[in-house]
Amino acid sequence: MSAKVIAGNCLDVLPTLAECSVDAVVTDPPYHLTTGKRGGTGVASDNPNSPAGRSRIGTGFMGKAWDGGDVAFRPETWAQIMRVAKPGAYLVAFGGTRTHHRLMVAIEDAGWEIRDALGWLFGSGFPKSHNGPWGGTALKPAWEPIILARKPLAGTVEATVAKFGTGALNIDDSRIGVGADVGRWPANILHDGSDDVLSVFPESDGQLCDISTDPTSRRNQNVYGNLRRGRDGEPSAERRYTEEGGANFAALPGARRGDSGSAARFFYCAKADRTDRNAGTEQMPKRPLNWSSGAQSPGTFQSENADRSASNHHPTVKPTELMRYLCRLIAPAGGLILDPFAGSGSTGKAALLEGFDFLGIELDPEYAAIAQARIYATAPLFA
Repeated sequence: MSAKVIAGNCLDVLPTLAECSVDAVVTDPPYHLTTGKRGGTGVASDNPNSPAGRSRIGTGFMGKAWDGGDVAFRPETWAQIMRVAKPGAYLVAFGGTRTHHRLMVAIEDAGWEIRDALGWLFGSGFPKSHNGPWGGTALKPAWEPIILARKPLAGTVEATVAKFGTGALNIDDSRIGVGADVGRWPANILHDGSDDVLSVFPESDGQLCDISTDPTSRRNQNVYGNLRRGRDGEPSAERRYTEEGGANFAALPGARRGDSGSAARFFYCAKADRTDRNAGTEQMPKRPLNWSSGAQSPGTFQSENADRSASNHHPTVKPTELMRYLCRLIAPAGGLILDPFAGSGSTGKAALLEGFDFLGIELDPEYAAIAQARIYATAPLFA
């Protein structure tokens, strides 16, 4: 395995990379949450499709200059990323709930094929609302969209996989396991396992097949065709999993799905904590983090005695387990994963843990240093 983080502007670094050299792209680009606001000390935009036109765009999320501008909304950005990606390579990119439409359009206009949109649900968000006697101006954030796209294939999926190793999702490696279950087909909903999120999912039984053993009975007929009870009365025992023929939604033979519990068990769960955020950066100076005071989101704020600083002070750190799952879902075994907006290195850390090579590009030298520290702590050999 190899890992490298380049400190620099991705628009400057990407042209220096070899064409068709990257197997997958996993990234958390700027959300440009203040795009369209006039004035400020942000980055001037010369993109005529920007809401601000050619006017100056204010600094972005939490006053961070890197979230100003509109680099993630420019098709040319994603065209450069597509140039270095192999045919059939997948891309996943996080977006903001208010601005992800511009991100998706930019990715599509660059030539990527939009394949899906995932939703990551979490309970830790707090409202960024201006409150008054008349009410408020924002809702509590509880999910983030993740765009799934693919570079055009080189012929068929089969031909692309054979030539480049790319073009297909790693379904079996990304199945959602439930107890002794072989795992369910990965869905486009992910969650953080918090009580707030789990409470919104109803109780739900697993796959049931309490039907008649009479093959002529109408109770044996549904949209999937005739069902049979199978050996020892086990549901789906005789429905065999195949990769073609339209039956790949069925359980593997002998895989019972008579489980019950919260429907949240059908979706991937990722957790994050301070240890995850700061691992590998313990020797670096601490910086304040932006916490809720409790006035906007009672119950989620940090108490006065809590440590409100962190050596990894990036404001949008993603859980390593979540990034590992996304890397595992879209990248071929042993492939090279690119993150052109590397931030504090969550993608790089996840990629190495999953056995992939990694190349990151990060505009801010401080964040690039944090990313290197986190990655090297994961794999000291690269230090």
